[in-house]
Amino acid sequence: MERLNQAPGACRIVTVDRQLTAVVKVAAAMSAVPEAERGARRKLSAAMPSFAPEEIGAGFTLWRPPANGVLSMEPGVIVTRDFAPIGEVVPSALPAGRAASFLLKGSYEGMAGAWQTLFDWCKAEKLTLAGVNWQLYGPFTDKTEDLETTLFALLA
Repeated sequence: MERLNQAPGACRIVTVDRQLTAVVKVAAAMSAVPEAERGARRKLSAAMPSFAPEEIGAGFTLWRPPANGVLSMEPGVIVTRDFAPIGEVVPSALPAGRAASFLLKGSYEGMAGAWQTLFDWCKAEKLTLAGVNWQLYGPFTDKTEDLETTLFALLA
């Protein structure tokens, strides 16, 4: 998925293309989400030598709204080809379609507030959400204030 030319802090509607991904599928209690995602990322890192460097794109986490206190998510990376499962790392895809988008610049600690801003904007604009959301990470930097995370909420 190519980077969108988007100003930080602004919500907008974008069209996204389907992207092949390598993911670890996780369902975790809300209190266990950080550790579950870290564990999934370790499994992804172990599987990445199966891909050439040019076959690996940005990292992301796809998730669906929690049900009964459990969050279903797919931490992963964008890849350029389909592949056979590598342990718990399986092929999946980011969806195509129209999505509401928001660019968070700075610390990941702002993620919850950024999602709330995006969802509030969707509600104000009377947009219907499809229940599939993801956040695309990068580019990475040592400067926390320069981190960028693009949030997407697929529209129905």
